[in-house]
Amino acid sequence: MSTRQRHNMIAVLVHLSILAAFVFAAAASAAAKTPVPPARDPLELTLPAVCYSVVGLPMSLYYDNIVLTQEPDKLHFQVRCELGKAAARAWTVTPQAADVGDHDWGLCVTDAAGKQLASARCKLHVAPADAGSHAALRLLLVGDSLTHASIYPNEIARLLSLSGNPASKLLGTFRPAGVQPGVAHEGYGGWTWARFVSHYEPKPDGTYHKRSSPFVFLRPAGKAVLDVPRYIQTACDGTPPDVVTFLLGTNDCFSAKADDPNSVDEKIKAMLAQADILLAAFHQAAPRADLGVGLTVPPNSRESGFEANYHGKYHRWNWKQVQHELVRREIEHFGHRQAQRIFVVPTELNLDPVDGFPVNNGCHPNAAGYRQLGVTIYSWIKSRLESPQP
Repeated sequence: MSTRQRHNMIAVLVHLSILAAFVFAAAASAAAKTPVPPARDPLELTLPAVCYSVVGLPMSLYYDNIVLTQEPDKLHFQVRCELGKAAARAWTVTPQAADVGDHDWGLCVTDAAGKQLASARCKLHVAPADAGSHAALRLLLVGDSLTHASIYPNEIARLLSLSGNPASKLLGTFRPAGVQPGVAHEGYGGWTWARFVSHYEPKPDGTYHKRSSPFVFLRPAGKAVLDVPRYIQTACDGTPPDVVTFLLGTNDCFSAKADDPNSVDEKIKAMLAQADILLAAFHQAAPRADLGVGLTVPPNSRESGFEANYHGKYHRWNWKQVQHELVRREIEHFGHRQAQRIFVVPTELNLDPVDGFPVNNGCHPNAAGYRQLGVTIYSWIKSRLESPQP
């Protein structure tokens, strides 16, 4: 090799080393700028930013619904709040008139030795008993079998009939057996966000398989489309609702396998995409309506409920893990969208996973549990009635 060739090779090597150093520095800089997601606590506490209560009405937060564990009885729960009383399985409050407003609420979870495992905080908002007393309220409840059962819609109607409440009308086209006079809704057993968005049945007969979404209509060209303005015109006398609540999610994600994170992620993403479509359609058709998204409710604390329903095909711990992740993502996805009049309703919290369920049902509460759901939704509605909304 000539001297000139050696010089050229050296120059090439120097150039390559400089280039490599530049690439490495750029990569290091990019890595430094990439935010590192915060470590998630081992118990995966799921607590929305705000919980709601009403003066004179008991409300509880059940610890098992907040933590991800198979053995909640082996943990210690310490609540920090100036109101209420903590017991072994839940913290309970019945606010008084002097408690109206916001209060800090914190939960610290420790093991038997006193080691802190996780903590979380939220705001407890207490609404006055007469919030919205001089207003009028048009309310639409949308959901799956939990709404279809009609017990929590009946409870909401009962609470709204008490002194200090607005003149209320429950909207909807469905009045199944069990609804009280004046109660209607759009709640159908087995339904999903996607079914409400797109399902059309040309020859409905009222059964699960032969029922169209109440929000989907056939256009003159023969195409079925989501048309909330037409629903409002035909089912709501042309006047939009003031409040719409949605309690869905179980049927969207129940079949996901907790040991397959990709399966869980795909189902949750698909569900959230369909939820966004329906929420956007309602917001466009009724821009002044408050849209409350209920957090998907937790399961029965007993495996016996799942065995009675599913005979070994589906298990409580699998659904508990999926539901817990779903709630975490719902809080993340819907928790900061008040500008779009979308709000998180903490329906996962005030539902007793032991005494609020029968021993032989995994996902459907008993009458007491359904009434707890009604109290949660009613408490959120009262918070929205406190002052005129822009």
